[in-house]
Amino acid sequence: MIKANIISIGNSQGIIIPASLLRKLNLSFKSTVQVEIDNGAIVIKPEPRPGWAEAAQQMHEGKDDELLMDDTPSEFEKEEWTW
Repeated sequence: MIKANIISIGNSQGIIIPASLLRKLNLSFKSTVQVEIDNGAIVIKPEPRPGWAEAAQQMHEGKDDELLMDDTPSEFEKEEWTW
């Protein structure tokens, strides 16, 4: 858990989110997020890129969402690779 203080930002208030948390969510300066209250907690979620959900649905309907590569380990990965 990371603690943060509420600070003044112009006529509003906010918190500074550490860069390490932003990187984990693949967020950066000016990223759009969804903010909501859930059971007494402030929840901040990354907003999906516009159009991605619709594009994924179209790909699925057109059966264009199959794996490009087999996701089972190759013989090399099973026997030769050191994990």
